[in-house]
Amino acid sequence: MKTPENWIIENNKLTRTFTLSNFVDAVNFVNKIVPIAEEADHHPDIEIFAYKKVKIKLLSHDVGEITERDVKLAEKISEISR
Repeated sequence: MKTPENWIIENNKLTRTFTLSNFVDAVNFVNKIVPIAEEADHHPDIEIFAYKKVKIKLLSHDVGEITERDVKLAEKISEISR
């Protein structure tokens, strides 16, 4: 399985940190992820820190490893970040 561009594997999770302009943009970015995650019925761990950074961690908890579902969701999240 290929890791999507700009994503890394960290602690056995597909991970990426996005840096937004400010806290409001960080929250709005997270809010854009919500419907995509709901539609996929696949929910990432999301952390907002340093007021404008959003860290996304993906893992298929049911199997305990990164799967194609994680890769697809990561790609969709990358698309909305552009």
